[in-house]
Amino acid sequence: MDALTLILLVTGLGLLIAGAEALVKGASRLAAAVGISPLVIGLTVVAFGTSAPELAVSVFSSLNGQADIAVGNVVGSNIFNVLFILGASALIAPLVVSQQLVRLDVPIMIGVSVLAFVMSLDGVIGRLEGLILFAGIIAYTIFLVIHSRKEKNEQVQEEYEKEFGKKPQGRAGALLNLALIAGGLIMLVIGSRWLVDGAVAIARVIGVGEVVIGLTVVAAGTSLPEVATSIVASIRGERDIAVGNVVGSNIFNILSVLGLSAAVAPAGLRVPPSIEAFDALVMVAVAVACLPIFFTGWEIRRWEGVLFLGYYAAYTAYLVLSATGNAGLPAFSNAMAWFVFPLTALMLAISLLRDLRARHRVTKPTSV
Repeated sequence: MDALTLILLVTGLGLLIAGAEALVKGASRLAAAVGISPLVIGLTVVAFGTSAPELAVSVFSSLNGQADIAVGNVVGSNIFNVLFILGASALIAPLVVSQQLVRLDVPIMIGVSVLAFVMSLDGVIGRLEGLILFAGIIAYTIFLVIHSRKEKNEQVQEEYEKEFGKKPQGRAGALLNLALIAGGLIMLVIGSRWLVDGAVAIARVIGVGEVVIGLTVVAAGTSLPEVATSIVASIRGERDIAVGNVVGSNIFNILSVLGLSAAVAPAGLRVPPSIEAFDALVMVAVAVACLPIFFTGWEIRRWEGVLFLGYYAAYTAYLVLSATGNAGLPAFSNAMAWFVFPLTALMLAISLLRDLRARHRVTKPTSV
């Protein structure tokens, strides 16, 4: 690997992170000015802004015929968001989950994950299917904004300033926010091109397929804004932002990133067989796993965060073993299938049963 390729990769990644930060800051301030609450900002503006690198990379890859990176980036980012980001955030401090997330947004995340998997079963997500997915993100955003406007604007401003700080006022403030958004978008476009070019060059040098690079290096790289946002929010105790950012990002990745990438591709977006057979199923599985974990006490506990991180390490190890044709892959797969997965299911079932019993004791009427 030559120095120029590495510089291209790192510089592109830096531009993506800086561009996402500028985009999030400007868009969040504009959203708060029209009375959108911090939870909805976390689910939409922050989540969509931090997912802008995924959008830029996947659309650019799709237009250049690099479907392996485009699809791998979305699937890998969604797996990374849940297992790594939520795991690391919960390890710092247990994350309290709002009932809206459990009752509305997480089921939506599960539903769109299953929908994307079904669409991929024929090996391609067509342009019409892409437009259907993209229409879904428009409907989801409109619903959240309308729902959030029911809150009083004064309450929204107070919550916003507590979580995001003071914002510039008047025309000068609006122009500054628009400049941040425009500058962020420019950096995202340039950064995505450099990152993809660097990642493809590295894949060719080390002999690893573009699918694996998309699922790991590109997915983790484009998810760094989500990492920073959720971990910082967790440290500051802003749990709505920490969890809402991940859930909203995953919804955005499927509906907008995957949808738009398929819509702009002349022949639709080809789904690599390895992703269709394994990684897309993992994406659905981790989305479904959120529901019982979120439901147990309306929080993600530290031990659940460790569990998430452990599973991400196991998933990455599987990709590496599979890509290199390591002889230890069958033993590793059997250990996961016959020991780790059943043990995890048992632990979650016990935790859920214990939580339901605790709630029953609290709500049970006392006899006179």
